[in-house]
Amino acid sequence: MKQLKDILYKSGILEITGDVTQTTTRVVFDSRAVVPGCLFVAIRGTQTDGHRFIGQAIEKGATSIVCEELPASIPEEVNFIKVKDSTAALSNIASNFYENPSQSVKVIGVTGTNGKTTIATLLYKLFSQLGYSCGLLSTIRNYVENNEIPATHTTPDALRLNELLYTMKKHGVSHCFMEVSSHAVVQQRVSGIEFAGGIFTNLTHDHLDYHKDFDEYRYAKKKFFDGLPASAFAISNADDRNGRFMLQNTRAKKYFYGIKNMADYRCRMLENRFDGLELNMDGIDTWFKLVGPFNAYNLLAVYATSMLLGENKESVLAGLSSLSPVEGRFEHFISPGGITAIVDYAHTPDALENVLKTINAVRTGNEQLITVVGAGGNRDKTKRPVMAGIACNHSNRVILTSDNPRNEEPEAILDDMKRGIPADKKKNTLVITNREEAIRTACALAQKGDIILVAGKGHEKYQEIKGVKYPFDDKKLLHEILSDHNQECNKP
Repeated sequence: MKQLKDILYKSGILEITGDVTQTTTRVVFDSRAVVPGCLFVAIRGTQTDGHRFIGQAIEKGATSIVCEELPASIPEEVNFIKVKDSTAALSNIASNFYENPSQSVKVIGVTGTNGKTTIATLLYKLFSQLGYSCGLLSTIRNYVENNEIPATHTTPDALRLNELLYTMKKHGVSHCFMEVSSHAVVQQRVSGIEFAGGIFTNLTHDHLDYHKDFDEYRYAKKKFFDGLPASAFAISNADDRNGRFMLQNTRAKKYFYGIKNMADYRCRMLENRFDGLELNMDGIDTWFKLVGPFNAYNLLAVYATSMLLGENKESVLAGLSSLSPVEGRFEHFISPGGITAIVDYAHTPDALENVLKTINAVRTGNEQLITVVGAGGNRDKTKRPVMAGIACNHSNRVILTSDNPRNEEPEAILDDMKRGIPADKKKNTLVITNREEAIRTACALAQKGDIILVAGKGHEKYQEIKGVKYPFDDKKLLHEILSDHNQECNKP
C-alpha cells in the first residue's frame, strides 16, 4: 500500500479534492480491474474514454480517481485528482507506485521499424552469457532472468511495464533490454522510465494505419530519443537516411554505427552464406551464425551497445559468434529431400525485400525461390500491393495467402495485394486464401535444391481470424510437410 502523495509525484496535478495522505492498494486504468481501495486513472484511449467509467469504478470500490475532467457530482468519500494529461500521469504514477524500478535497472530501449526483436534478444542472451542477471521485454516474449513471461504487446502498458521492471529489481537484474514501439512512445507508456541508453535501427514503411503519415511515424520514433536523459547514450544507424535526424535534439551522448558511412562503430561484410556471416568487426574477423546484410547491422548495433556499456571487445565478439538466430527471424533448415525452408517475420516492404535480397545474394541461381506471403488485416493497407510487388520481383514463384486477417475478409486483403503484381509476373503468381494450403502448395512445387520462404508470421504460433486465435505454426508445418514430401519422393 502506498500513500497517494507519494505516487502522484510528477503527475501534472491541477486540482485536488480529498485527502492525499490516504493509502491506495493498487493502480488501474481499466474499470474492469478495479478492486476496493484502488486508484483508478481515467485515460482517453483510441477506442474509448475512461472518464465514462468513473462512476462504475467508484461503485466497485475505487477510493481515488485521477482524471482530466472532474464529474459534476463528487462523492465526499472519494479523492479526485485533476491532471493536465492522465495518460502521461499514468506512466509517472506507475513508476512511483513500483518504486521507480528503472533507476535500479539499466534499461536499454531499441526502436525502429525492423531489427528491434533481434537486437534486444541478442543483447539479453549476450549479457546473460557474460554473467549478468538480465531482463528482456520483446515482441516474442519477456524474461526475468531465465523465467519466461508471455508477451502480449511489443511494449507493455505503463503499469505492466513498471511491474515487470519492479520484478526484475527484486530479482537483482542489472540490465533490461526492451523494444520500444512507436505506439508506446505516442501513448506515453515509457515516459516514466529512466533509460540508460537508446538504439535506433532504421525507419521504413509501417504502422501507417495508426500514424497519419510517415512524418508522424518518424517523429514518434524521434520523441523517444528527445526524452533520453543526459546521463544516457543514444546510438543510431548512420546508414539510414533518418539516423542523424533521430538524435538531433537528444540530451544523451550521441554515437553512430554503420557499414557504408563514417561512424563511431563500423564493420565490413567478408562472407555471407546460409550458414552464417563473416564480418570484420572493429578490426577483428569473426564468424556469426546469423545471415544477411540486415543482420550485419543488427550485430553491429549489439556490439556497439556492448562497448558503450563498458564490455571487453574480445569477450563480446566471442559471445556473439556463439549465438543462434532469434526465433522466426530468418530461421532456416534443409529438409531430408534437399529443400531449403526459411521462416521470417518480415511483414513490412523493407523487411521482406531485405530477406529476399539476402536469399538471392546467397543462392546459386540454378534453383527456384518460392515465396509464400500475405498481409495482416486491420493494419496499413497501403503496404499490401507494395509487398506483393517486392515478392514477385525477387522470387521465381509467389503464392499470396492469408496472414492474420483479423476482422477483415481475407479475400479483400488479397485483392489489395493483387494490385501490386507486375504484369509480367502474373503467370508465376498464385493466390491461395488458406495459409496451410498455400504452404503445402509451395512444398509440392519445390524440387531438390529449391528454396521456400514463408514470410509474415515468423515466431507466431497462431492465426487470428474474426477475433479468434487458431493454432498455427509456419515452421512446424513446413517440417511436417517436407518430411512427408521426402518420404513420398523416396517411395519405389
